[in-house]
Amino acid sequence: MNSNVLLLGPGPCNPSQRVLESLGAPTLGHMDGEFLDLVEEIKSGLRSLFKTENSVTFPISGTGSSGMEFLLVNFLEPGDKFVVGVNGVFGGRAANLAKRLGAEVIEVSQEWGRAIDNQEFIEVVKREQPKLAMVVNGETSTGVYQPMDGIGDAVHEAGGLLMIDCVTSLAGMPVEIDAWGVDVAFSGTQKCLSVPPGLSPVTISDRAVEVFKQRKNPVPSFYFDLEQLLMYVDGTGGRSYHHTPPINMIYGLHTSLTEILEEGLENRWQRHADAANYLIQEMESFGFSPFVPESERLNPLTTLSLPEGLDEAGIRARIRNEHMIEVGAGLGPMAGKIWRIGLMGNNAAPSSVDQLVEALKATLG
Repeated sequence: MNSNVLLLGPGPCNPSQRVLESLGAPTLGHMDGEFLDLVEEIKSGLRSLFKTENSVTFPISGTGSSGMEFLLVNFLEPGDKFVVGVNGVFGGRAANLAKRLGAEVIEVSQEWGRAIDNQEFIEVVKREQPKLAMVVNGETSTGVYQPMDGIGDAVHEAGGLLMIDCVTSLAGMPVEIDAWGVDVAFSGTQKCLSVPPGLSPVTISDRAVEVFKQRKNPVPSFYFDLEQLLMYVDGTGGRSYHHTPPINMIYGLHTSLTEILEEGLENRWQRHADAANYLIQEMESFGFSPFVPESERLNPLTTLSLPEGLDEAGIRARIRNEHMIEVGAGLGPMAGKIWRIGLMGNNAAPSSVDQLVEALKATLG
């Protein structure tokens, strides 16, 4: 196994040495007081990242998709209306799961590579009055960053809750949970947090907790039952065992949060923006062009339209095998048409771009 691959795909990215070392620390029990103190520090650090005061903010055991499933199984019941923006794989995935849960799903669709039209989304919310409305803040399949202007207010005026997927945007671009009026959100550790896959940070507003308490049916999941999980993560009434969390992954998240807050969140956002702009500038000389309009670009994950006639799969394979650099292919209708290049966390640096450029020069001859 080669451990020196530079991960410039859509995630995971390369963790820092400090994070890697923390993963190997001696394992504590999940009811150990020292470990529970660490969990409290993580909850506080995640509030800083999400820019929220929500007391219910913690990491779910599982990758980013587990966070999505956790929120949908807790906040949707059969017959509930769910309005969701679909402009890539991950909005479509949420719609699919909501249908499995028996919700009435109303999709607000947009072409891949563009953000959902805010005004159209708001009009649908006003008309449908959903219990839950969702947009993907950072669509990893297309490299689109969703503007949030007016969406939160519209959802609340319609009596609903607002949910966002910020798996690829958290810690790499502005995510403003309280300012945007977001009620429930999920992310993942393997993108801009620079931790291996395995945890999904979530945050839930007080408003959403009250809605949850009005459920008519039991949550159709044991592992993701919010009521049961709160008995463990909320220490105010004592801690009750629910499941054994991935202890050493939580060590890694704690170290990552320390690094992020040492750097400063706004500084980190700027570093991701600078790296993305440098990548676009350097790749233009090979004939690559940005797939997404500038105002809607997701800095941690840049999508580039390919030069005419490029053997994209062959070139990607050679870059990986000969130069130990991973870049991502397009998904769905964008397969064979774009590359997805992740400059996330520690990899959001000019040196990452320079390595990729040198590999491309050598490969293309």
